[in-house]
Parts: sequence; structure tokens; C-alpha cells
Amino acid sequence: MATALVSGGKDSIYAASLADAQGWHVDELLVLVPEDIDSFLFHTPNLGLVTLQAEAWGKRCRQVPIRGTGEASESTALHAALAEGTGPVVTGAIGSSYQWGRLQRTTFELRRPLYAPLWGKDPGTVVRNEIAAGLDIRIVQVAAEPLGAELLGRRLDLGLLEELERTARTGRGVHPAGEGGEYESLVVDAPFFDRRLVLDEGAPVVRGLAARLDVRRAHLEKRTDGGSSPDRTEAD
Repeated sequence: MATALVSGGKDSIYAASLADAQGWHVDELLVLVPEDIDSFLFHTPNLGLVTLQAEAWGKRCRQVPIRGTGEASESTALHAALAEGTGPVVTGAIGSSYQWGRLQRTTFELRRPLYAPLWGKDPGTVVRNEIAAGLDIRIVQVAAEPLGAELLGRRLDLGLLEELERTARTGRGVHPAGEGGEYESLVVDAPFFDRRLVLDEGAPVVRGLAARLDVRRAHLEKRTDGGSSPDRTEAD
């Protein structure tokens, strides 16, 4: 039985689905919840929604709050959370050496295999594969120019990916997959979910160059037409 480190975003959800498809059998989605909204190690927007994703996916969800801020507190919490299991650990890391180094060290100390199916892959290819796999991905945070609050709630499709890639080619420091925190995402539907996540109520929160969609109310809804989730988020 494998534990997947999941934030609700595209890369962690996709990596966990690949692990399942390749026989690793992910039975637990593990969410580390930082006190620091600017955590370098963990995604922070709307982590509570992973419980709905897990319900739609038929998996257990374990949320672990991180007490304190900074690298030491976050690394200690990661170690303690992973110490509760013995099977493989799945991560959606693509190219963050900061994240990768800490995961490698922790899983090595705990003698748990680390499975990272996206590691070292071309970021544009990864996102294209996620879209092709049927993930309905929404932008829930931006934190780099020229990305603005107008992207919040927008679906990450091939058109938007191409916009991000064009921006990256200008040298403006935007990673096409958001690996450096330039943007964060939320998966609201996937072929392996039995229901889709509907975002009923949300509000943009702007802080300096960063803007996030704070989802205040959401629910799971049965598909009626086989399609993906509608844009139903209402901003106050």
C-alpha cells in the first residue's frame, strides 16, 4: 500500500493516478497543512478540498497540521507523518531540487521507497499529459508577473498552457508547470473520480504580487452528461 503526498493540485493527483495504474495501489492521500502560507516545501491553497477529492476517488485522506514555521518545522512534520507507514511514497515533484532533496532524505531515513513518475520530465509534456488524461485543472493561485488575478478559477487547457510557455520563453521566470510556485492548481474532476468537485463560493485574496482563490464552499456532484466540471465559482 502506497502513500501519496497530495495537495489537490494537478501534479500530485496525476502522479498518484499513475502509481495506481502501474500497480503501486495508493490507498492514502497524505496532506501536510502548513501554518506558513508562503511555505517553500508545501502547496497551501484550499488544502481542505483534498477530503472531497479523496471521497470522489474512494481513498483515505489524512491531513497533518504543521506546528511552527520554517524549514525545520516542515521537515520534522514530514518525517513524523511518513513514519506512520511502511510502503512506497508517491510524489508529484517535477524539477524542484529543494522539494526533491528533502523527500529523498526523509524516505531514505524511513526506508520507504520514493516513487516520482514525473521527476525530470519536460514540464510542458507533463501538463499536456495531464490534460490528455482528462484532468479538469483550475488555477487557484498566481504568484509571479505577469500572471494576474484574472487567471483565478480559469481552466488549465492547451490554450492556457501555450500562453504560459510563450511567457516562459520571454525569460520572465514562469515555469510552464508552476513548479516554482508561479501558479498553483486544483483538480476538480478526473476520469477516476466518481463525482466532480463543484466550487460553489469563493473569493479572490490579493497580497502583493500573489493572488489566490479562497474556496469557501464546495460539494461533490454526480456527472449528468459525462462532461467536466462547470465554472460555477461565485466570488464575493
